[in-house]
Amino acid sequence: MPGAPEQLLSLQSVGFAHPARRGAPVQALSEVSLHARTGELLAVVGPSGCGKSTLLELICALHTPDQGTITAPPAVLMPQRDLLLAWLSALDNVALPLRIAGLGRAQARARARELFGEVGLDGFQQAHPAELSGGMRQRVAFLRTLLCGKPLLCLDEPFGALDAITRAEMQEWLAATLARERRTVVLVTHDVEEAILLADRVAVLSPRPGRVVASVEVELERPRNRTDAALSALREHALGLLASEGQA
Repeated sequence: MPGAPEQLLSLQSVGFAHPARRGAPVQALSEVSLHARTGELLAVVGPSGCGKSTLLELICALHTPDQGTITAPPAVLMPQRDLLLAWLSALDNVALPLRIAGLGRAQARARARELFGEVGLDGFQQAHPAELSGGMRQRVAFLRTLLCGKPLLCLDEPFGALDAITRAEMQEWLAATLARERRTVVLVTHDVEEAILLADRVAVLSPRPGRVVASVEVELERPRNRTDAALSALREHALGLLASEGQA
């Protein structure tokens, strides 16, 4: 199709087993095939222990698959914990990837400072992580992830540790941020509603060893409303797919 986004990420029949500490290796993933197009947000849902985090680690080349192939650009992983450095200010935490890349301190800070107003953190540049709320810390961590400059972002349950109200606010914030600064994203979440709210497509994994059992296209206009009937119908459809795999 002319003008269609190119495929940026491709996994073909990927399998991976964690090395054994005792006994046999633990098969985490089996025959996983999926893809993401440029500028697409792909969400991955499934039960605990089905290999979702391992999938992101494979995409980010932190592990090598035992079977199959992965074609991916350089990717950066943002884990559930923000992993901010307690002794650095919010500004210096965000600027850290630029410093590591060789940019001078003043230039890195200037580039990082430009982003704070865009995510509602203006005035908190000099605050340290202990002085920030959970949602603010996650925004700082996400800005740091953006400044890594990788074409592919892998987000592992980024809002999983937040309370329900803050989580809903952060979902809206992430949707708005990605609308302004479009990136290709693979988002792992256990929250099906979150997946439908944010994603262009949702891949449903089976229990361990994880395999893709369904792919749900989310063809809803943005911004999305969680009370919208079409969104609710897609959520129920995805939950039904999970239940059919014995995951509910």
